[in-house]
Order: sequence, then C-alpha cells, then structure tokens
Amino acid sequence: MNVAANILVVGALIFGAHLFTGIFSRARVPDVLLLTIIGIILGPVLHLVTPANFGSIGPVFAAVTLIIILFEAGLSLDLDILRTSIRPTLALAGINFLVSLLAIGAASHYLMGLPPRLGFMLGAIIASTSPAVIVPLTRQLRMDQGSKTIVFLESALSDVLSIVVAIGFMDSFRLGKLNLTQMIGQIIATLLLAGLAGAGAAFLWSALLLRIRGLENSIFTTPAFVFVLFGVVEIFGFSGYVAAVVFGAVLGNIEVFHGVPWMRRYLPNEAITLNVEERNFLGEVVFLLKTFFFVYVGVSIKFTDPWLIYMALALTGLIFLFRIPAVWLGLRRETPVRDASLIAIMSPKGLAAVVLASMPLEQNLQGGSKLQSVTYGVVFVSIVLTSVLSFLIERTALSRFYAMIFRGFGRPGVVLPAPETQCLP
Repeated sequence: MNVAANILVVGALIFGAHLFTGIFSRARVPDVLLLTIIGIILGPVLHLVTPANFGSIGPVFAAVTLIIILFEAGLSLDLDILRTSIRPTLALAGINFLVSLLAIGAASHYLMGLPPRLGFMLGAIIASTSPAVIVPLTRQLRMDQGSKTIVFLESALSDVLSIVVAIGFMDSFRLGKLNLTQMIGQIIATLLLAGLAGAGAAFLWSALLLRIRGLENSIFTTPAFVFVLFGVVEIFGFSGYVAAVVFGAVLGNIEVFHGVPWMRRYLPNEAITLNVEERNFLGEVVFLLKTFFFVYVGVSIKFTDPWLIYMALALTGLIFLFRIPAVWLGLRRETPVRDASLIAIMSPKGLAAVVLASMPLEQNLQGGSKLQSVTYGVVFVSIVLTSVLSFLIERTALSRFYAMIFRGFGRPGVVLPAPETQCLP
C-alpha cells in the first residue's frame, strides 16, 4: 500500500476503535475481538499486510503497548483490595498454570505426536493469560473490584511463569537436561527483585514528579520513565512487566505509604501521584496503542495447515475446560458466583505466547514450526472464546450453568440475577 492508503487505514482504525468501544458497551462484544478480526482480514485473508511490513518495530511496538497497559492498570489498583487479593491470586495463577501445562503437554504428545519435552514446552507457552485482553475486558464487565484485581494480577504473574518455564524447557534442549531448581529460583527472583525495583522507582518518581511538571511539554515523561524502568529491569534478567505493574500500583497508592510512620522518614514531605490530566492522557495513549496492537496480533496469526487449526481448537477447549476446576480451587468461597463464572472463562492468550512460540523455530528445534502455528491458532481461538463466553454469561442462560458449578460461592443470601435475554435498545 502507498503512503496515502496507509494513512487512510490508520485514521479508519482509530475511528473504528471508538465505534467498537461503543458497540461493546451496548452489546458486550469486545472491541479487542473486532480489532483482531480486522487484522486477520488485512493479513492472513487479503494479504495486504504481513508482520514483515512492521520489520523490527512490530515486536517493540507490542512490548510498548503491554508495558503501558500494565502500568495504567496498576495505577487503578486499590492497595486495600490488593492486599486481600494476593493469596487467591497466587493460588489461581499457580494452579491454573500447572494444570494447563500438564494437560496441554500430555494432549500435544498424544494428539500431535510431539516429544514430551516439546509438548510440555508448548504447554508452558500457552498456559498464561494475556493482560492486554484481560484489562480492557474486565473494565466493561459487571464484577467486584477485588475480582478484577485477582484476574488482572493473575495474568501478569502467569506471563512471568510462562516466560521463565518455557525458556527453561528451551535451555534443556541445549544443555541436555531440565533444571527444575534453577527454574523455580528464577521465578522467585524475577518476581521479588522486579517488584522491589518497581516500588523503589515509584518512590523516586513521586519525589521528582513535582519538579518534572515544571518542564515544558512534560506530560509524556511518566510513560518514558516506565520504559526506562522496564529496559533496566529486563537487562538485568528480571521481568520488566512485573516492575511496570508494581510501579503503577505503588505510585497510584503513594499516599498510603506516607501514612506509615516508619516509612515517612524516608519519603518526601508530599505524596505526589499523577493528576487527572496525566491520567486522562495516559488513558488516551492506552486506547490508541491497544487499537493497533490487536490489529497487529491479527496480522501475525497464521493459518497454514487445517489439521493444525483443529489441534488449536482442541487444545483451546482443554485450556477452558481445566480452567473451571482451577478457578474452583483457587478462589475464595466469598467470591460472588457471577465473578467466579466470568473468571472461569477468562483464559485468552496474547503477546507472551506469540513471542515465545517464535523462539523454538529460531533455535531450529524439531517441530518448532508446528508449535508456532498451533500457538497462533490458540491465541486467536482463545480470544474469540473468551469474548463469546463473556457475552453469553452476561446475557443468556449460560450463567445458570456456571452458577451450578460455583453454587458454593458467594455471600449467604446473594442470588445470581436472571440473565438478560432481550436485546438492548
């Protein structure tokens, strides 16, 4: 396409994204699904755009989008809710990841003929959930803030688990053995040190923010600082994404830390956080990046072999099936029935899976091409299935089926409202 056509498409996508957001708010059809479908039409269907057209900018753009989405979501976290959500988050993330890894590993070995180690590596790649899908989706659904916090934090933690475990399996092919002790140690170190880096950076930025605002055109300096934080943490071998979440959560709740007597001695006199103008600007940036990110995801998806597509459907079905007992075991019984039902269908895959799936092929591992194609299919199908099921639970009698599964959940006397079956005006 020429320059004029490219600019036309960019403008149309931005207008379309606003339209899709309106459609979602009325009909519960997620805008991320529509944007991904547009990407598939432009890429795999019409072949107007390919991932190669983005060059080396594509992966960088995808990473930038996820960083900003995680930071902005972290800003909105309430520290009191966060404190009560840690235990169920860790339980849900750990159980869901382990169950998915084992189920996908076994199924890919017997259904696809992959060697066991490669099959479990595929399980690690697609066991995580995508924050880029989860965050915009939960904002439009009727859920308690605590439940939204749990499912968001689970997606951030599961990305770390997926990256560390999948790379551990890849290293095992090079070293000839799988080092579980090293893998577990790397996970703990990644979460702990990245979290400390994010918290320390938040205190530093809060102290500098008042002076930074005195500079001309300084509104984008906070996102720029998040990028610097991400880069430094990643260079040291830890999770920049976790650091971005913690940075946002601490900066958004900085006044709470100023209320702790022993911490007050080490903090500046004023508790400075982002103002309304800066938050609104950040929201616009997130909206814009999200629009192009999901189009890029759609363009990147490959449909090469019908048999591999069938395998992607089967594996996605397994992921959503085993998600139900993971949620049942991981969540507290006080969780409302509707929230537990919605969390049970939130297993979309995204950027981490797409990036990790390309690595075995780059390392010339046998079966790497097959693994990549299946992963791309799972990414698309999981986003579609999450979107469709969230719509059905919100609007149809499917909510009663999930209410039966989670009938032991919810506060005494809380009854799941009858599903809305009529069309919205």
